[in-house]
Amino acid sequence: MNRYYLAVDIGASSGRHMLGHLEEGKMRLEEIYRFENGMANKDGKLLWDTNRLFAEILSGMKACAKAGKIPESMSVDTWAVDYVLLDERDQVIGDTYGYRDGRTKGCDEAVYELIGESELYARTGIQKQIFNTVYQLMADKLQRPEALARAKTFLMLPDYFQFLLTGKKVSEYTNGTSTQLVSPVTKQWDKELIRLLGYPEEMFLPLRMPGSEVGNLKADIAKQVGFDCKVALCGSHDTASAVMAMPKAVGDGLYISSGTWSLMGVELPEADCREESRKANFTNEGGYDYRFRYLKNIMGLWMIQSVRHELQDRYSFAQLCQMAQEQEITSLVDANDDCFLAPESMIQAIQDYCAGTGQKAPETPGEIARVIYRSLAQCYGRTVREIEVNTGKSYDSIHVIGGGANAAYLNVLTAQATGRTVYAGPGEATAIGNIMAQMIAAGELEGLAEARKCVAESFEIQRYE
Repeated sequence: MNRYYLAVDIGASSGRHMLGHLEEGKMRLEEIYRFENGMANKDGKLLWDTNRLFAEILSGMKACAKAGKIPESMSVDTWAVDYVLLDERDQVIGDTYGYRDGRTKGCDEAVYELIGESELYARTGIQKQIFNTVYQLMADKLQRPEALARAKTFLMLPDYFQFLLTGKKVSEYTNGTSTQLVSPVTKQWDKELIRLLGYPEEMFLPLRMPGSEVGNLKADIAKQVGFDCKVALCGSHDTASAVMAMPKAVGDGLYISSGTWSLMGVELPEADCREESRKANFTNEGGYDYRFRYLKNIMGLWMIQSVRHELQDRYSFAQLCQMAQEQEITSLVDANDDCFLAPESMIQAIQDYCAGTGQKAPETPGEIARVIYRSLAQCYGRTVREIEVNTGKSYDSIHVIGGGANAAYLNVLTAQATGRTVYAGPGEATAIGNIMAQMIAAGELEGLAEARKCVAESFEIQRYE
């Protein structure tokens, strides 16, 4: 009889419930439920509807029961940096902001009045992004100090959802590192830094590693969904889970975790917190088994996702790729420019950037898609060279994991722009990594090396030269 493990993988644009099990030594994956996600614009604020998201989590669990496939354990992963503050009654205080909200404008300077940018990087190894939790908490301190004063518990979003499932409050390590408040030496919250910034240190719970057990479902939750199971920690930062799913054959190479964001980097045994890395805007995110993901955040497929939505989803991503291949426009944009973070119109932002830099502005959907894909590939090429300079190593391959693994045109462009062999797959890397952590904890896989070997033997990998 199959032993099932449930990954609740919630991305910034969609979520899915994936069931995994081992069959003759290979991992089998089944999508059991899927739902849309996105930030809601409420009175000019970009917010997450956590009540709706939790309802979707329960709906997917009910779908497992309906299918007669009851998981032994489950785990939730999401994007990074966003969080809730809970009061003394464990109720959420105020709005739950999304990272694209503009409330953090100027909050970096407020942080640097208390600790210099270089020192902050040297202490945490996390790259500056204006939406990092360290700046979001400064926005709380400056704009809603009463909320911060009332806060008794700080939980990243996957930790919050697992609290709702179990009644147990636990903070997971990999997502915790994205806050820019964790020491890469102690692998725990930097309490001295937190005190220096004036955030309530008592609201931060000890960080625990993927594989740790949170607890069983609360009785009322088990009754609602039709079963009980354990809730375990995975790498709850979705990139941490995705990078776990790199097949063993190329586990030592470069990777691109390709989704709403493109996270491009390598795994290191220790964080590289040198000034050279800070100036190049590299980050050292915590990974499974205390590996560090030395990587750069690149705007990623957010741009093409936004364009597709502006076009009323008339075209599939595959169609946009095909249309892009048929164009000849050579214009390029800087995919990491802040103008593409949350524009009212992504199409207009791309056209304005091209016009403002003396290039032909794309007009048709195919031209716009071509500009995006070529610009991403060029950014990947620059990043490869930076990684090799900073690490002193050469890499002959890049592994693309996540949804972008299915974008064949982008993979071809990436191979051309980087001069490296590109291996693409698996597409559902985050869910696979989530399930890997659960299987290792359950003793079905002996460790990360065996789990990666299992992935290599279980899922098709495409090669691009």
